[in-house]
This record gives sequence, C-alpha cells and structure tokens, in this order.
Amino acid sequence: MIEVESITKRYGSLVAIKDVSFTVEKGEIVGFLGPNGAGKTTTLKIITCYMPPSEGRVKVDGIDCFEDSLAVRKRLGYLPESVPLYREMTVRRFLRFVAESKGVEPKKRQKEIERVADTCGLSKVTNRIIGHLSKGYRQRVGIAQALINDPPILIFDEPTIGLDPSQIIEIRQLIKDLGEEKTIILSSHILPEVSQVCQKVIIINKGKVIATETPANLTSQLQKSTKIVLQVKSDSQPIDSIIERLNNIPGVLKVNREDHNGTLIVETDQTKDLRPQISRTVIENNWDLLEIKLHDFSLEDIFLELVTKEEEAS
Repeated sequence: MIEVESITKRYGSLVAIKDVSFTVEKGEIVGFLGPNGAGKTTTLKIITCYMPPSEGRVKVDGIDCFEDSLAVRKRLGYLPESVPLYREMTVRRFLRFVAESKGVEPKKRQKEIERVADTCGLSKVTNRIIGHLSKGYRQRVGIAQALINDPPILIFDEPTIGLDPSQIIEIRQLIKDLGEEKTIILSSHILPEVSQVCQKVIIINKGKVIATETPANLTSQLQKSTKIVLQVKSDSQPIDSIIERLNNIPGVLKVNREDHNGTLIVETDQTKDLRPQISRTVIENNWDLLEIKLHDFSLEDIFLELVTKEEEAS
C-alpha cells in the first residue's frame, strides 16, 4: 500500500533523514516512533506529497508520489501535527470547503459531510464555530477533514497532542474503529497509545530507521532476561538480608531495590520460571510476601533499548 524506498531529505548541509525505507501493507495500523527531531514529520510530509525527497522515491497504492501526486493525494487523508482549521468557520462550512477542495461532487457533498461528522462524533456541533470548540472537538474536526472523500489511507501526526486523558481515550478509540477499514500510519511520542492501537511499529532515530517489527517480535529479540516484580515486608530484618538470599538462588542474575516500600526487581535467566523458588525463599526467611508478578517488557522499554543502542554505536 505504501512503499518508501531509500529516501533522503537535505536542507542545505543538514540531513533530516537518510536512506529511509519501509513498507506498510493494506489494512495495517502502523506506529511511527522516534524522539523529537528524529525525522518523523519530514518523512510523513514526503509521503503525503507536501515536499519532495532529495533522493529516493515513494509509492502509494503503486503510484509514484511525484510523478502523479494528485492521484496519490486522492488516496490519502492527512492530519498534520498542527491541525489546519479555519477557526472562524462553522464545522459544517469548513467540512464543505474541504469537500469542495477535494473535488467531491456537489450533489454528494452534504451526505459526505454528514457521514464524516457522524463517524467523528460531530453531529451535534456542526453549526458551531470551530474556534469556540474544545481542543478535543477541534481534533475531531481535523480527523473529519482527513476522512472527506473516503480515502483508503490515513496518516495522523501526533493526533492526541495537547488533549486531556478522557479526550485521548476518545480519539484513540476513534482511530481503532477507523483501522477496521483503513490503512493507518500513526506518528506519536506517546508510546502506550501506540502499543494499544498499532500492529507494527517503525522506529526512527537521527534520521534513520532502526527497527520495523511487531511489538511482540521486538520484545522477543531484545529481552535477554525475565524480570520479576517482588514486594516484601519485614519489621525486624534489613532489606539487604533478603536481597542477599535472593541473589543466591541459581538462575537469579541480579536483584535491584525499586523503592523504599520493599519493592524489588529480580532479574532471572529467561529460560527458567523462578517464581516458586523466589516465593519459598521469601517465606522461609520469615518475610511477608505482598506481591509477585512478571514485569512486562513494554514498548517504552523497546524504544529506549533501541535508541540507547543506536546512540552508543554512534
């Protein structure tokens, strides 16, 4: 659906991205991750025909972005990081303007406006002035304009930035619902959001792609040990005594104190489940076992591991 082939973008002597390549298949929701300044927005602007690359090429649905950019734009709905809204317009007038700009036939425009307004939860505010709406509703208007003309591919750049927690949940669910029918690239620095919505992640750092995989596969590749979260309590013994005994269990690699409430992180051999031995050791040494659980290797852990490795290599 989207093929990015060895694209590089230079601004004079500054190289914003270098030799970036990846593919997005039809029906995928792909998270596009990277630190600030990594090249995410530059890459998305090239894919959406806002600017040409200095080298390389991009194809969308088999069409070259700069041989026939108009045909590509018809297949894309784009929500940039700064949503381009005319705040003095009503929601309905703005969506009508977008429909006109996208070439929707006059007799179909009203139905199309109603469709995207209903999809984005805007039906009750279509006659309100955009500038009078909350940030969450303005973000919905931005998504609605991307949906006009029903493009098969949607590209969202930081769609929940600046929203409160309840608005983030609403927009996240909307993106999930859209992903049932659309191909979506979601650029975000909010990693839990990406992990809940996306099936695959592309991680970019310093203008280069450093990983393209599912979160599960990245976890299996990067996780070299198992971490167990342990909370213990004793009114009579110092915490160092139980840490020493846990370190003596065969297969335990390291024990770290997480806080002053008796929470420990026990790092163990990945091939063994040592929770039974750890539990017995705690109880047999007259400590109270308050909690024991596996520490999930999150997308944030993956991201930090890859970016840190990349910086150390540099």
